[in-house]
Amino acid sequence: MLYLKNLTYHPPATPTAILKSINLELAPQQLGLVIGPSGSGKSTLLEILAGLAEKTAGNLLWRDQELTPEHLQQLAGLVFQFPERHFCGGTILEELRLGHPELGSGRVKEALTEVALDHIPLQTSPQSMSGGQQRRLALAVQLIRQPHLLLLDEPTAGLDWSMRRQLVNLLAKLKNHWTLLIVTHDAGELLSIADRCWTLDRGELQSVEPATLKAKAEQPQSVA
Repeated sequence: MLYLKNLTYHPPATPTAILKSINLELAPQQLGLVIGPSGSGKSTLLEILAGLAEKTAGNLLWRDQELTPEHLQQLAGLVFQFPERHFCGGTILEELRLGHPELGSGRVKEALTEVALDHIPLQTSPQSMSGGQQRRLALAVQLIRQPHLLLLDEPTAGLDWSMRRQLVNLLAKLKNHWTLLIVTHDAGELLSIADRCWTLDRGELQSVEPATLKAKAEQPQSVA
């Protein structure tokens, strides 16, 4: 279980806190969805959970263990928005083994099978793959590290409706084995697979039922 208790992030250079007394609980094998506009603090929240930034105050725990940034770097795997821009390997195999040259073929195949890319030759260039395949590869890069928590920043951004649907189906499958926390400005199809939802606005987090957001999204828009 992931616990955030009164988590605050207030860098000295900013007049107000970017994250204000955040409280959040997410159980194993659940998918949590944090929805908010640009500038609301979503990406900052993921950076703290990934151990890339350090909270100013509050508590961050996995089960009953207080987590340091070093713990979080081992516990969590972060998939950035547009992760394909960060690929460095010339082939799928090179990308998966970056920083992990000791990984055997079994671990590589297992990670690719999880994201339904095991049919693509390992010598394929990541840059030659479709947008949807690139997002799957970015997930495999994190899964091969075997984290407990998967963090995703706007995973459906820039994908067409077909690729979005395929990715949503994949994420629904992954939560059978992992805990997932996704941040997005547009929940869209992700609402159908979310177990927990929150809205984040100007650093303040509010819990909301997924069914409530889904019903609201399905309401016909009035025409002026």
